[in-house]
Amino acid sequence: MWRPTNYGEDDFAAFREKMDASKVERVIIHAVYLINTASKDKELAKKSQAALTHALWIGDGIGASGVVLHPGSTLGGPLKPALKRAAKVIKAALGDTDHCKLLLEQTAGHKGLIGRNFDETADLIHLAGGGKRLGLCLDSCHMFVQGYDITDEEHLAAVLDEADEKVGIERLGAVHVNDAAAPLGSCRDRHANIGKGEMGRKGLAAFLSEPRFEGLPATLETPGPEKKGTSKPEVTLARKLRREGLRRREK
Repeated sequence: MWRPTNYGEDDFAAFREKMDASKVERVIIHAVYLINTASKDKELAKKSQAALTHALWIGDGIGASGVVLHPGSTLGGPLKPALKRAAKVIKAALGDTDHCKLLLEQTAGHKGLIGRNFDETADLIHLAGGGKRLGLCLDSCHMFVQGYDITDEEHLAAVLDEADEKVGIERLGAVHVNDAAAPLGSCRDRHANIGKGEMGRKGLAAFLSEPRFEGLPATLETPGPEKKGTSKPEVTLARKLRREGLRRREK
């Protein structure tokens, strides 16, 4: 839905109070999927900018670590003009808000989606001004189906070296932890439950124990055992796999 939420300063204060009293240390907002910052359609671009600005405003209010965004699609058009349109919308949304970071999520590699590789993400960050509020979110499933083999420590390290060279690892603000229900390089965004997909337990253990992810908020976006979303046992399993990965790295 395009209709914005109707929160105010009292709601933000209540949220921060509840969060301070809880075990939750970090909060990430995901911008609505309707947004296409690269759209040629002036009305859709206007709605996208308003929705993105609203998400960042809420992030400012509740103290979120960032707003995760799928930048959008070229819709079959050329990439360079689409990147310029996307950058204009993103720059305007950042200009109308205060401090919340915007984390551009690497997409699964579908044709036309912006953010299919680190070069596109780097170009978009540059065109949007290159400010410190512009960051990166990495999704294990998306990376895998893009064609990045991240199922062992060595290959994952090489991919992150590429991200560091092209985008800057200091911009990495969050990770999404999902197994992949589609093969390596398939460019199909199909999430699987933890350890039940193509990456498997060993691959996710490598991802979860990566030293450069230390301290980052990690979100599970799996279908869940009953197709109702991530379950508590999956969170427990993810923590177990992280411990297994850390022990393997110590050998």
